[in-house]
Amino acid sequence: MKEQSRIAVVTGSNRGLGYAIAKKLGQRQEVQVVLTSRDEASGRAAHEKLAQEGVSADYHSLDVNSDQSVETFTQWLSQTYGKVDILINNAGVNPTGQIEESSVLTVKLETMLSTFTTNVLAVARISQALIPLMKEQNYGRIVNVSTEMASLTITPNDYYPLAPSYRLSKLGLNGLTVLLAKELQGTNILVNAYSPGWMQTDMGGENAPFTAEEGAETAVYLATLPDGEAQGKFFAEMRKSGDAITLNW
Repeated sequence: MKEQSRIAVVTGSNRGLGYAIAKKLGQRQEVQVVLTSRDEASGRAAHEKLAQEGVSADYHSLDVNSDQSVETFTQWLSQTYGKVDILINNAGVNPTGQIEESSVLTVKLETMLSTFTTNVLAVARISQALIPLMKEQNYGRIVNVSTEMASLTITPNDYYPLAPSYRLSKLGLNGLTVLLAKELQGTNILVNAYSPGWMQTDMGGENAPFTAEEGAETAVYLATLPDGEAQGKFFAEMRKSGDAITLNW
């Protein structure tokens, strides 16, 4: 473990965007990253890959949809580090490729429910578990990975697929972000969301215009905000402008 480190938990960090975020954070001298994944084998493989790339990190299995898994992880985190400073809520699902997702009239309600369960309720679950540790030291940075497809301002005229399950779940995540930020107003725990954009990941496909590493930039920016900075805001990916700009909810 790095001395005087900020402890950063990245959910779903065994591949894609989560792995890229973990790598970028782990390359910072002041951050000790904890990789997590539901599948332990792939998580440990990612951990080994990070080590081969010269990034010191820790690993623990975590299923954000399981109360027991989150409880076990929180106990381990408390016993191992005694705190947590950064939480990147990256784990999520996107069923947009399914033919039923092309219309609100055909979307399967069970798919909508399962997507909401992972993309919203799981974030609430891990936040409820880890925010008390942040409160003990009055420091925390929470970054929720959303999408500009969930901007009610942009949606009427955007060019994205209808994707009702994904969009509505991320609308829920955006709402959770605002509520957490409202409740934590006046503390040194900052909660924000951002859109990483369309990336070359398993979810985004090889035709996406930019890489997971580029998509990770804003997450790292928000995870390392100075005290007194943005609270309850929605950010675009920095690749679009070279700077952190806010989106309309």
